[in-house]
Amino acid sequence: MSIPAQIVDSHCHLDFPDFEGEIPQIIERAKQAGVARMVTICTRLRNEPSVRAIAEAHDPIFYAAGTHPMSAAEEPLATLDELITLTKHPKMVGIGETGLDYHYTAESADIQKESLRIHIAAARETDLPLIIHARAADDDMARILTEEHKAGEYNCVMHCFSSSPDLGKTALDLGFYLSMSGIATFKKSQELRDIFASAPLDRVLVETDSPYLAPVPYRGKRNEPAYTAHTAEIGAEVFGISYEEFAAQTTANFDRLFSKAAAWSAT
Repeated sequence: MSIPAQIVDSHCHLDFPDFEGEIPQIIERAKQAGVARMVTICTRLRNEPSVRAIAEAHDPIFYAAGTHPMSAAEEPLATLDELITLTKHPKMVGIGETGLDYHYTAESADIQKESLRIHIAAARETDLPLIIHARAADDDMARILTEEHKAGEYNCVMHCFSSSPDLGKTALDLGFYLSMSGIATFKKSQELRDIFASAPLDRVLVETDSPYLAPVPYRGKRNEPAYTAHTAEIGAEVFGISYEEFAAQTTANFDRLFSKAAAWSAT
């Protein structure tokens, strides 16, 4: 039996109830699909201990923590010191997800912006990558990311990228990364595939955002890290290269951006 090319699910939510009691099986199915590592994302800082525990219990799993923009008005505002303290954990490898979401929560735009800038400061201070959620807020997102980058450089990935070509270009011009999710496999996502096709291959990651956004052929069902492979198959087609080449390049990209995870894996 051939061993599948190794890839990384750079963004999932393994602490969600959808996966309760199934983490070992989730990891095994991921392994069989070639998904060797995954980053589970804490979206409310009060849940950080449970997310951290998942990473501590399972070697292939790393974690990131922040306040999701849709929760920004419901949660205490994160402080810079709080975020920096969390990064002391050896498997805490990213800041976020944070960002702006005006599709569902436009009424909290001001607190979202404040929260975003605090997370950016933490990413800058710790040299860990910022993980951005952006929906229906392209202009403000481009402006804030650019303003903050001019104030001091930081690293960033536009998670589950499905925004406009303009925001994609802004992110790439700042040296950031775009992450491809199952959305890229949907029949009506040709414009999104075109955006990725025009991006430098060394600035692309893959992810599931599971349990959401399962790729074809599982669209509409619960997503899980193993399905990263289906998105990577489309990614390889988009760039006109073999699956093995795409897997190797996106893994190298992950290791470059999430260098703390790469260092842990190397040991």
